[in-house]
Amino acid sequence: MGRALLFLSCWIFLLGWVHKCGSAAAAAVPGRSKFLAEKIVARAAVVEINTSNTIWRVSEGFLCATLDWWPAEKCDYGTCSWKDASLLTMARNSSSQPPKFWFFLAALYPLTLRLGGSLQDRMFYKVGRSAQRPCSNFVKQQNSIFGFSEGCLNMSRWLELNSLFQRTGASVAFGLNALNGRQRVSKGVYSGSWDSTNAEDFIKFTHDSKIAIAAWELGNELSANGVGTTINSRQYATDVKSLREIIDGIYGDQIDRPMVVAPDGFFVAAWYQQLLQSTGPRVLDAVTRHIYNLGAGVDRHLIQKILSPTYLSQEAGAFKQMRDTVSRYGPWAQAWIGEAGGAYNSGQHLVNDAFVSSFWYLDQLGMAASHSTAVYCRQSLVGGNYALLRTNSYNPNPDYYSALLWKQVMGNDVLPATVVSETYLRAYAHCAKSNSGGLAVLVINMSNSTVYSVSLKLSGFAKSSKGSSRTPRLEYHLSAPLTDLQSQSIHLNGKLLDVTPDGNIPVLKPISVDSKQPITIAPLSIAFVVLPDAKLQACTIVE
Repeated sequence: MGRALLFLSCWIFLLGWVHKCGSAAAAAVPGRSKFLAEKIVARAAVVEINTSNTIWRVSEGFLCATLDWWPAEKCDYGTCSWKDASLLTMARNSSSQPPKFWFFLAALYPLTLRLGGSLQDRMFYKVGRSAQRPCSNFVKQQNSIFGFSEGCLNMSRWLELNSLFQRTGASVAFGLNALNGRQRVSKGVYSGSWDSTNAEDFIKFTHDSKIAIAAWELGNELSANGVGTTINSRQYATDVKSLREIIDGIYGDQIDRPMVVAPDGFFVAAWYQQLLQSTGPRVLDAVTRHIYNLGAGVDRHLIQKILSPTYLSQEAGAFKQMRDTVSRYGPWAQAWIGEAGGAYNSGQHLVNDAFVSSFWYLDQLGMAASHSTAVYCRQSLVGGNYALLRTNSYNPNPDYYSALLWKQVMGNDVLPATVVSETYLRAYAHCAKSNSGGLAVLVINMSNSTVYSVSLKLSGFAKSSKGSSRTPRLEYHLSAPLTDLQSQSIHLNGKLLDVTPDGNIPVLKPISVDSKQPITIAPLSIAFVVLPDAKLQACTIVE
């Protein structure tokens, strides 16, 4: 109580403007945000971190972003947000494209790029036995599945894309057409087996062209509760086995043989269980699901959902179910989030591409890592209203900087963290990225009325291994300008993050804080905190 009273009497730096603590001072601030409560209070909070052992290690390519096939004609709720974002058209003449796009992509290294989406199941590859087929782009076709005609990827474009990806060091996971060969029985109903002929020719061309592929994925959202159509789990298992045979036949015993990944759908435990049981060991390397837990992009309550800890916590159940299903029925496979855009149908402008989205996105990354997820793919890198980069300029949206800070600060090894008795405060802990034995903590304050004074309670190590409290900790505080959560700008420690005049990413600099002092987390803000001298044995061994 004494600490809280002392805290209430001091001056603090809050979300880009300085004011005296307390409701009267807060109310006196001109032009205050509509998102902040009239009365700002201070509370002490504790985050408990068990440092005895790490509970999971995410893959090097944990951070993942998607690129899609949607053409400019893809529109949702009267908004068309996919111009020049399709894999068939983006950066078509790379020499004339802003080089910052590639700088921004390379800055996220090691990054997994997942190429796919709904229209991958309407795509054929102009190669091999299909080399003479006419090749055309997707066009709107009202009565067709997904509302578009069949499209085509020619091999010159495929080589061009991979030349661009290689510049950035990105690992590519490619989604194959899983509907090829199946017969449309009626609207939304397909039957029959997968015809793998075109896919096999394409995979062989890719291999022979020495194009590095991290994973081949089969199908998009065709599992239980599929979008457009659903394939029986046993049939899907048969098709995945066919893909495995193709991969094994073409790549042989190569050390860098691509993974086989499926089904990239919406999780239904019984369907996924049957898929794993029917495929068995040494077939699937990773099992993927998609997340659009915020609902439709047109939903007027998206911001309320994003800032509701109770709502966001509902997804923890699905993470746990997925982890348990894979652990029990497919322990040889990893669990991936293959696509997550928050709100489906391209998201909502000034929500999923604004600062408020980082509350959802970073909470998802923390939740995924703490539930044994190896890779988390954000929909999308470019395109839609949920992209990390803006399509028209390639300038970063706030979530890009959130991802960049995650990559810069959070190591691959996960530690269990618990916030004591504070619903609106979330915390996730990892071994620090750049400091052997160091600790990194992500703290998210979803309250619009509370400044938290956070103490870290570390347990699970011998006193002799405890780091020095004299070493300053490093803090990165993210906030929206004037707490406008719908801003597409973002502040780091009170300063605007913006692309430099020469088109580069600004340096993400922390502030140094006395480690003996609690961590001050302003309302509706996010902080990454690093204790470089924590000397955690669990982190010293693995990093």
